[in-house]
Amino acid sequence: MTAISLETPDKDLPLRDDIRLLGRLLGDTIRAQEGEAVFDIVERIRQTSIRFHRDEDEIARKELETTLNSLSRGRSNQIIRAFSYFSHLANIAEDSHHVRRSRAHAMAESAPREGTIARALKLAGEAGISQADLQAFFARALICPVLTAHPTEVRRKSTIDREMEISQLLALRDRQRLVPVELSESEEALRRAVLTLWQTSILRRNRLKVIDEVNNGLSYYDYTFFKELPRVYAALEDQLIAIDPSWETLELPPFLRMGSWIGGDRDGNPFVTADALRQALSLQSARALSHYLDELHCLGAELSLDGRYVNISDEAQALADASPDHSPHRQDEPYRRAIVGMYARLAATASAFGHHDIARHQVGEASPYTDPEELSGDLAIIHRSLLSNGSGALARGRLRRLRRAVSVFGFHLASIDLRQNSDVHDRVVAELFEKASPGTDYTALSEEERVALLLEELRTPRLLTTPYLAYSKETESELAIVREAAAARKRYGRAAVPNYVISKASDPSDILEVALLLKEAGLLRPREGEMDVNIVPLFETIGDLRNASRVMGDLFGLPDYMRLLRSRGQQQEVMLGYSDSNKDGGFLTSGWELYKAEIKLVELFAEHGVMLRLFHGRGGSVGRGGGPSFQAILAQPGGAVQGAIRITEQGEVIAGKYSNPDLGRRNLEIIAAATLEASLLHTGQPAPRPEYLDTMEELSDSAFRAYRNLVYETEGFERYFWDSTVIGEIANLNIGSRPASRTNSRRIEDLRAIPWVFGWAQCRLMLPGWFGFGTAIREYLEKHPGDGLKRLQEMYREWPFFEALLSNMDMVLAKSNIAIASRYANLVEDEELRSAIFPRIRREWEETIRQLLDITQQDTLLDRNPLLARSIRNRFPYLDPLNHLQIELLKRHRAGDADERVVQGIHLTINGVAAGLRNSG
Repeated sequence: MTAISLETPDKDLPLRDDIRLLGRLLGDTIRAQEGEAVFDIVERIRQTSIRFHRDEDEIARKELETTLNSLSRGRSNQIIRAFSYFSHLANIAEDSHHVRRSRAHAMAESAPREGTIARALKLAGEAGISQADLQAFFARALICPVLTAHPTEVRRKSTIDREMEISQLLALRDRQRLVPVELSESEEALRRAVLTLWQTSILRRNRLKVIDEVNNGLSYYDYTFFKELPRVYAALEDQLIAIDPSWETLELPPFLRMGSWIGGDRDGNPFVTADALRQALSLQSARALSHYLDELHCLGAELSLDGRYVNISDEAQALADASPDHSPHRQDEPYRRAIVGMYARLAATASAFGHHDIARHQVGEASPYTDPEELSGDLAIIHRSLLSNGSGALARGRLRRLRRAVSVFGFHLASIDLRQNSDVHDRVVAELFEKASPGTDYTALSEEERVALLLEELRTPRLLTTPYLAYSKETESELAIVREAAAARKRYGRAAVPNYVISKASDPSDILEVALLLKEAGLLRPREGEMDVNIVPLFETIGDLRNASRVMGDLFGLPDYMRLLRSRGQQQEVMLGYSDSNKDGGFLTSGWELYKAEIKLVELFAEHGVMLRLFHGRGGSVGRGGGPSFQAILAQPGGAVQGAIRITEQGEVIAGKYSNPDLGRRNLEIIAAATLEASLLHTGQPAPRPEYLDTMEELSDSAFRAYRNLVYETEGFERYFWDSTVIGEIANLNIGSRPASRTNSRRIEDLRAIPWVFGWAQCRLMLPGWFGFGTAIREYLEKHPGDGLKRLQEMYREWPFFEALLSNMDMVLAKSNIAIASRYANLVEDEELRSAIFPRIRREWEETIRQLLDITQQDTLLDRNPLLARSIRNRFPYLDPLNHLQIELLKRHRAGDADERVVQGIHLTINGVAAGLRNSG
């Protein structure tokens, strides 16, 4: 099985070679495992699909359909697996090539590239940013990727592990000069890895539980974060020292940290409970402490320094003297004895947390560390002693990385956010008031009355709850989780659970209700005016985004709340939802309303003297705010990135970004570099020209009407969506612990944005990433026939926001395929409904592409991104058969075919198409 050949520059020949090698090994595996007949069918399908795509050969298309339609159930699944695994292997080769190109730039000592820390610091230097300015930035900065467990990652961890093995073997071939026998051994190892991958089930038999999702998320710490986050810090520190040696005496604070929603996000997920949160935090802590123990063990082996040959500081000697290690073999090795003592204390800490599965037991008893700062203090003692006694080089190795890991991960590993829907809070608070004071009827109160009642209650230390009354199951659950959060903060530190996110926040009372729940758990103390957790409203619909500045302005107008905010350093976090705003209003309007909301929030927060921290709820697909992180951050309005940014990393994007350590480090660096540039270099950038803003408003109005008319105002559209996509089958796929809809309903309003986007991606329409744009541009040009197009072209060239918007749309449209989408439309049995909707979608798709090309002045989609264009074109011949088979299997399944192989085949095609598209969820 060999990939198609396209003309490529010399620098891309290694990529082509890797794809050919992996394709050949997969083909050999299929021949050996499934037989020559299956291999021949796979090859015939592959070659026919390539011929059709290369020449648009209609005969080839008919041959392809005939071959695919003739497959039996069992044979279909063999073919599906073959084409799915090729997509996975092609992804590995492309990721390896990205790493290869980065290394080539580094070895050639090229000028710093966009998205690197080196370039950000260079630009800062050219702009006259002083060391004091940089220090101030790092002191206040918080850059935090937040891992979530949303269900678009359809691969099992076992398959990811096998793919990582293949990636590592490719890297070994690339980075070492192998003699013929070593090349042969390398290929044999790759052959074994591909065979193992082929024989490993790619699907889960059972739906994941929350704790399974926690463990899956933790695997990325082993893959990437433990190793690469300290490397990012070290590289930054070394670059700062190279610019100004005085940085050598300064240590950067832990501004780049990890966050998580896994185990704390219970919006629509009844399985996230206080017990789930407790288990998630325990597993996280165990993983962090296990890493530290391993590193301390290795550090002790490395620091075999003999006290007769080196000096040691008094404080380090004190550590050695306090150690339970009294072995005569180490009596002259003070550093080792000190580290053995630290190991004993850390092991005791792990034991105190209930982590008894320690690989190597301590040599003696010791008291546990009270907090991670105490462990950091001991490591700093070793560091200072080495530095002051001529062993600075030793301090820059494993010790440096371990010190940084402890400062970043603490005893909690990643900060878990709590998240819940405001409707739940309404019901819970209403019950608490009714139990405490019957007749309150909280739900019937106006917003002003609710705020007054909540503030009155927040001023008193008296609790509303009592152990002598019974509460509903929902109320008990909500109280239990905030109490567990309070206990976790005492156990693991304040960073363990620092934020509470409110979905569907639309009024100040939504924020105050959470404040009341925090007070019930001791996380808010009225007398002291202190609040221990950030309350983060999430504005996620179009209406919410338009209302965000009003809500926050009303909130800032409450002296009681501002008093609490002062205890949070006068900083307020606001989360913006890309997914639901897109589902609500379409791609163009969502992007524009997010941008406007940010501008208004920046102005409002400046007026009230409050520091703004934005939390961007982005998904993997463009329809959910995805796209290149660097461009997305720099496209924010001036002042929106004030040294602090949090961004969700969701679904299959997590594996794509962070399962490969080299790519993981690069992605972490990109986020840090973009935040630095946006905070220091773009704060004073002028606002977009007024005519640009007016144009966007006009475009957004038209796009919004077109999108809403199709999705929410067209009779039968909901049925069309469920019938023409795999959404029903996705809802049953074992890809996450949370249901596809927030309620037991098929309404678009209740459907989660993730399966909404995922469903459109599977049928190759990608509708959430473009619909409405073509109509908006056409109507705009009709109103502005003279200079309309010229203005739009100018906006694309000069305005980063508009350029990023259109570039993302360009990529989405390049991955779409209207011919395949038309075949999914035929799954809609109601011919009248099908004829009423699909032709509208097709016309809008064609109009959108035409208008996009005119504005960007391209001849074809992705003209300006030939590498991505080639990658997508190479994938189509392997995706199309999967889509064709998925359609046929859906027909059988919906006709009542209960054969387990049919359901398995559908699930396999979902996996294969998602792998081929990469960012589909």
